[in-house]
Amino acid sequence: MTTERKPVEITLPVSGMTCAACVRRVEKALNAVPGVESASVNLSAAKAGVVYDPEAAGVRDLEAAITGIGYEVPAARLELIVTGMTAGHCDLIIEKALRQMPGVENVVVNCATDLVAVDYLDVAVTSAAIKKTIRELGYEVADRGKREDSIDRERQMRREELRRQTINMLIAWPVGALVMLGTFQGEWILHEFVPSFMGEKWFLFLLTTPLVAGPARQFFVNSWNGLRHGLTDMNLLYATGIGAAYLIAVINTFFPSAGFGGERATFYEAAALLVAFIVLGRYLEALTRGRVSDAIRKLMQLQPRRAIVLRDGEEQEVPVDEIEAGDVCLVRPGAGIPVDGVVVEGYSAVDESMVTGESLPVEKRVDDETIAGTINKTGSFQMRATRVGADTALSQIIKLVEDAQTTKAPIQSLADKVAGHFILGVHVLALAVFLFWFFVGHGLWFEEETRLLLTPYTLAELEVFGFALLISVTVLVISCPCAVGLATPAAMMAGTGKGAEYGILFKGADAVEATSRVDTVVLDKTGTLTKGEPSVTDIVAVRGDDDELLALAAAVEKSSEHPLAEAIVEATVGKGLTLPTISDFDSVPGKGVEAKADGRSVLLGNRRLMDDHTVDLANRAAEAERLELEGKTVMFMAIDGELAALIAVADTLKETSERAVSELKKMGLEVAMITGDNKRTANAIARQLGIDRVLAEVLPQDKAAEVERLQAEGKKVAMVGDGVNDAPALAKADVGIAIGSGTDVAKETGNVVLIRDDVLDVTAAVQVGRATMRLVRQNLFWAFGYNAATIPLAAGLLYPFTSQMVSPELAALLMASSSFSVTMNTLRMRGFVPAIKRGPPSAPAEEVRSVPETATEVGS
Repeated sequence: MTTERKPVEITLPVSGMTCAACVRRVEKALNAVPGVESASVNLSAAKAGVVYDPEAAGVRDLEAAITGIGYEVPAARLELIVTGMTAGHCDLIIEKALRQMPGVENVVVNCATDLVAVDYLDVAVTSAAIKKTIRELGYEVADRGKREDSIDRERQMRREELRRQTINMLIAWPVGALVMLGTFQGEWILHEFVPSFMGEKWFLFLLTTPLVAGPARQFFVNSWNGLRHGLTDMNLLYATGIGAAYLIAVINTFFPSAGFGGERATFYEAAALLVAFIVLGRYLEALTRGRVSDAIRKLMQLQPRRAIVLRDGEEQEVPVDEIEAGDVCLVRPGAGIPVDGVVVEGYSAVDESMVTGESLPVEKRVDDETIAGTINKTGSFQMRATRVGADTALSQIIKLVEDAQTTKAPIQSLADKVAGHFILGVHVLALAVFLFWFFVGHGLWFEEETRLLLTPYTLAELEVFGFALLISVTVLVISCPCAVGLATPAAMMAGTGKGAEYGILFKGADAVEATSRVDTVVLDKTGTLTKGEPSVTDIVAVRGDDDELLALAAAVEKSSEHPLAEAIVEATVGKGLTLPTISDFDSVPGKGVEAKADGRSVLLGNRRLMDDHTVDLANRAAEAERLELEGKTVMFMAIDGELAALIAVADTLKETSERAVSELKKMGLEVAMITGDNKRTANAIARQLGIDRVLAEVLPQDKAAEVERLQAEGKKVAMVGDGVNDAPALAKADVGIAIGSGTDVAKETGNVVLIRDDVLDVTAAVQVGRATMRLVRQNLFWAFGYNAATIPLAAGLLYPFTSQMVSPELAALLMASSSFSVTMNTLRMRGFVPAIKRGPPSAPAEEVRSVPETATEVGS
């Protein structure tokens, strides 16, 4: 019998991408690898998420596909001190063993210095696994120094790109300014302080040539690499525009009678400013990609590098990645907690705000859980490690956010598809424009007084070929959709990172988009709107004594796991009651329980259970109704087929529930509550909270059907629940929001995970989703709107009426302004604070109200 092979999902860092066309090239290359099921590339994150069959493809195949089209997969470096090696033998053994590990790129072993350097992909193999392999060969291993982990490598990669474009800017702009001064030397008052030799064509040639060979070289090299593989990208547009402007200028300098406008139509300033503005655009893109992921980098920086572990009664300082589950760590005041664990000795207060969003320090005593990356404030304590490495809450949060940033929202997929085909479309358009002006337009409308905007000279000597070429080059430059490739992923990165700051984890870009479109929020009552800590409020005895009946009820419920059972058992604590022995216990889902005690048959549950056993409730119906109208859940207890007691149970609302409902309604959302309570009780709770729509008497297994019924009405539904018992309903909803996940974020069902157990975060999640999608739409407007408005101008739409053409340098300025607009708009998200998180509550609850639990609401 063959077992089905399970696909593997990894995220690879990719450097060298600059636009949406690059994204499509990398995705196309990865999808072409045999065994790859899907590939999704995020330009802003510089990462590629790949799902593949490990038996058909490997990490090296994926890396080869990326590097084969001219991009890089940066590797981490681990430098180790390995003792016990002898030259000529041990080095070969270690190198061979390490090279067989998946993800290891290169190994250098130097026995003379006891140094082993390993270049590896940390998505495929960990530093701990590398060290373990060497130890298993019989050698001692120690870190030479802090390894270059993924966050350091990412930051270094971004810094290098930013530094490279900064250097290009420092060259391009001063030289471009000198070229402009030289070009306009005879204009206005410039001739009074600009030397005449700066206006000479040969001087402008000497200034512009280094620009084309230096800062602009990247565009020619990258476009050539793409063409060698039959692919086109933004670089080809840049290279075509810069190259054409420069070549026309050179031809008109040395061969003025060639028909390209003559010696007065040298476009050195066009080539120089093209380079300057395009480099500016690249600089802004590098700046944006570096800053929109600040939130996730801050989370990654929370992880301490080293920790103090107690081994054999002694304190040892070890790298965090060497801590194993079960190790006891000592955490001193001011230190970061290295891994998830449980306090075994001591007391302190811990700042968990950076992980959970909880602003106040949380007290930690023996048996309390600790979260990796949080900061110990006051006392010292010892903790036993329970989750280490990739299993810690911090690692899970980072992975969720990273995974979200490698997914694509539907709007992003559409934008990338358009941008990917846009390059070819632009070249076709430029060719069509050339042909039109060459065969038709020049003969109909060309005037000797033709001028380029922002240039001092006329183009009287420009012949038909040069005229048509100039317009087509301008179309190429101005059409560049580089801002389109940056618009959506940059906004999504900013949005998911901002959500993580407040303990709101979106599991994908599609979850962000879906959350923004929600119009109905369904809130599960127990544990979402209430604290999930019910207590007994009333006992109405029909037959017997209150304490005797309570003891009997507690004995029956002791075997149940329902929250109501815990409330009844808890009510006997401190009363000194003796619980009778029971037998034949049976739980009836959605109705209650039944058992035998001291030879008597006992039923405890809701009306449906009583009806099943024909228990007459008529004498106490008014009493039960009164309790239910007070917002309490009434449980009926029958002994030997006759009603014996009414037991009323109530939960307490969370302090923020009423405000959360109010804020959701202010945002235009319909709010519904789903519960297993009977309609009378459920309506009483809903009135307290201001909820208009109540889905009552819903069994746990029927919640998904209720969500589906709302969707059938055309509503976009968000279901909010505990993420475990409500899993089917969360999965069925357009957006499933799992609330109060704590440290087990990876196990939660749903599209959105809320770390804190606070229903206000539901409001914050919707606000973050809406703000992110608003940012996406604004960015796409600036990107596509720019192209829609400027392409007709570049193509000469107004030329027949004005005899003026858009110059290539003006086209570059407009192109850069598009990237600048997208960049500045995206960076605004860094200062975004969800409205619900600003200032004091607008309508705090006046008091803690009692709300019911119900026997029908098993696991609700």
